[in-house]
Amino acid sequence: MATKLPKVPVLIVGMGWAGGIIASELTKAGHKVVGLERGKRMKLEDYFIMHDEVRYAMRHDLMQDLSKETVTFRNNEKMTALPMRTYGSFLPGDGLGGAGKHWNGVSFRFLPYDFEIRTKTVERYGAKKIPAGMTIQDWGIKWEQIEPYFDKFEKMAGISGDAEQNLLVGKRSSPAYPTPPMKQTPSMKLFLDATTKMGYHPYNSPSANLSEPYKNPDGIERAACQYCAYCERFGCEYGAKADPVVTVIPVAEKTGNLEIRTHANVVKVLHKGNKATGVVYINTLTGEEIEQPADLVIMTSFVLNNVKLLLLSKMGTPYDPATGRGVIGKNYAYQISGGATGYYEDKEFNTYMGAGALGICLDDFNGDNFDHTDLKFIHGGNIRHGQSGNRPIANNPVPAGTPAWGAEFKKASLKYSYRTLSVSGQGSNMPWKHHYLDLDPTYKDSYGLPLLRMTYDFEDQDREMSKFLAAKSAGILKEMGASNVAPGGELKAYNITPYQSTHNTGGVIMGADPRTSAVNNYLQMWDFENVFVVGACSFGHNSGYNPTGTVGALAYRTAEGAAKYLKQGGSLV
Repeated sequence: MATKLPKVPVLIVGMGWAGGIIASELTKAGHKVVGLERGKRMKLEDYFIMHDEVRYAMRHDLMQDLSKETVTFRNNEKMTALPMRTYGSFLPGDGLGGAGKHWNGVSFRFLPYDFEIRTKTVERYGAKKIPAGMTIQDWGIKWEQIEPYFDKFEKMAGISGDAEQNLLVGKRSSPAYPTPPMKQTPSMKLFLDATTKMGYHPYNSPSANLSEPYKNPDGIERAACQYCAYCERFGCEYGAKADPVVTVIPVAEKTGNLEIRTHANVVKVLHKGNKATGVVYINTLTGEEIEQPADLVIMTSFVLNNVKLLLLSKMGTPYDPATGRGVIGKNYAYQISGGATGYYEDKEFNTYMGAGALGICLDDFNGDNFDHTDLKFIHGGNIRHGQSGNRPIANNPVPAGTPAWGAEFKKASLKYSYRTLSVSGQGSNMPWKHHYLDLDPTYKDSYGLPLLRMTYDFEDQDREMSKFLAAKSAGILKEMGASNVAPGGELKAYNITPYQSTHNTGGVIMGADPRTSAVNNYLQMWDFENVFVVGACSFGHNSGYNPTGTVGALAYRTAEGAAKYLKQGGSLV
């Protein structure tokens, strides 16, 4: 039997970016908050020993333990879903800070087009442009409403970027980023010169790796990036990479209004009528089951964890792909790639230095910034040349046709270790009626609870976009003077095993209609007024960008909504 604790005013489930931001905002306003985190405590000092590529990059030390909880996967309903046993697609973090501590720091805003994607697509091309079965919908919020929260996130994190206004990505309320852009490497300058010559509009990628020392509006001071190349899958020993552990969580704790409980794995949200009454969590060290009543429950875990917890708790109507009805598990989406690799015979580049978000990019082929009339897809992707730093174990590029081992392989490895550049297209992904998340009928986690099941595959829309982005990327590399350019291969059936991107979205999507969305534009559940569900699970589709900046913006809006709810109650829209 669970040990029942006294009721708390606000309970946050998951202390990553979303949980940290909301805890910071509510505690500064005087609210008492309890934050539950399934993993261990993390602090800046824990990052000092993280330059261990095997432990963190290859063996995923900062990620959830797949032997205790994972997902099952299938491409379609005719297949039997099987558990993901090794990390490939997506990397859910474990411990205080969540995935926010091991991200690269690439921090884009989604486009104005994204938030009204169905309306804008139909206005320009007509309803027939949207294929049968594609379930895109507007998000229930417009650019003008969400832009101030992007601004707030960027100032908190100290995002580095170009000060010049880029109208391809939406008008900004603050023309300049909080800090200047990062350094430009020789290969970045090659990309800049080539794409400018081609008539495109390149700019430095917005970065949460600080270009200079910075003090944010909360008084948090952080050091500048050292370009050490240990960002993705690692915590930053300098605190130069914005993450919840070194930004928002210390602010919340300083107020005295935040209690963090680590090793607290939430397995159920309790509810009665149209309100949650609290949660049940398990102390992962002792196995003790604990019931924590609360007036307000805010779910801020990883995409897949949020969806699983709602389904296990029987909250909201599960999505039914046969009828298209229901909302929990609906509109799962991933990310599409389409790039090229260039090999140089007469130039060398030190690509082993870098930073997670160091790069240069363009949006001429993202969103609806170009004419799709004669194309067999909608949306597009950000095209980028990044220099995150090629750590030695995981990087060994050689041209196609090189033997996989032996003397010729070694010779080519040495020759091209400093003579290879990539240009990559990070493409959007549209939702489909037959792509969804539900509970697996067979496989269970270490607590005996059903695993989350994913049904997903690439579509013709994705293959066309991938080919398009790969061709554009190859053209840029040729203009950059590469001797040999190899476009990326065509998309085949989606395979969850190899690493492709950690960006997955949907399952608890936002909107203006309770019949087609799970949460409103404050991310408050339609069916449970004292429950907010925050994260990329609220995205109706995935854009051609990394999701973190948009998650951060929505978290700030949710914090505002939660404060309103604590004051007045009821539905906020």
